[in-house]
Amino acid sequence: MLVQSERDKNFEPIEDEEELDLRDEQPLVPAASISGRALVTVIAIMTFLASLTAGTAMLIGDAAQGWRGAVSREMTIQVMPTAGRDLEADVANAVVAAHGVQGIADVYAYTKEQSEQMLRPWLGSGLDLSELPVPRLIVVKLKRDARPDIDALRKAVIDKVPNAVIDDHSLWLERLSIMAGTVVAIATVIFVLVMIAMVLAVGFATRGAMAGNREIIEVLHLVGAADGYISRQFQSHFFRLGLRGGIIGGGAAILVFLVAGSLSFLLHATAGGEEMQAMFGSFALSAKGYGAIALIACAMGFITGIVSRKIVFRHLRRLT
Repeated sequence: MLVQSERDKNFEPIEDEEELDLRDEQPLVPAASISGRALVTVIAIMTFLASLTAGTAMLIGDAAQGWRGAVSREMTIQVMPTAGRDLEADVANAVVAAHGVQGIADVYAYTKEQSEQMLRPWLGSGLDLSELPVPRLIVVKLKRDARPDIDALRKAVIDKVPNAVIDDHSLWLERLSIMAGTVVAIATVIFVLVMIAMVLAVGFATRGAMAGNREIIEVLHLVGAADGYISRQFQSHFFRLGLRGGIIGGGAAILVFLVAGSLSFLLHATAGGEEMQAMFGSFALSAKGYGAIALIACAMGFITGIVSRKIVFRHLRRLT
């Protein structure tokens, strides 16, 4: 009885039911920790890089599609200056011959001054181009829905102007397709590498959290707690971390594209801005691109949660 009374004195029951509930509802994995904040930072960086890669690939893909459409609807005719021939008459004859071919929407011949002006950025403004044999350029625009007979056009022009050279831009189109495919392939490889690095980071963080709570996990497992319950605790924890990092990284990537689009608009009047717009269009990401970045940000949370659940579930299976 004396032993019983002493034990009763040392025993302090929890009278506050709310305090009991709070203890029971404490998460298995701490909601805020140094490792958790580090993982959020890593996922944010990975999401930022993946979003930049995907957005840039889509930006270049859209620009390449625009280039391909513009180049495929045009052809050029170069009339070379030849001794004993009237260059102006040759240009006029080439324009007339091109107009007579079916499928041609418009034919425009550059004047001598316009042709020289096109060469000044490369040859300089102090050079007298009138002494040089500058070829004359004729732009042939094709009808959108018609397929012109290129051989017929070439025959009609060369019959009247033997010193004319016709370029249908097929070589440029082939190179453009190769370049666009290469960019997409490189972007895909970078994206896959970023995702692999993120999965490895989540795996290390999950194993670290399991090591810090090893005793609790083993006790829960021994007393009969379902493996699914324990793994869901880790899944929900890492899902929140992944989603937070994805939102931060995706938001930063969207901000970068918005700023880049605004700068390209402001620099449009400069020479560098014109070159950038020629290469990348307006440098404004489409709504599809922003949607892809948002999808990547959300996917980071789901991937993080699923990876952590799989790792914990596999560890619990080994304990049985």
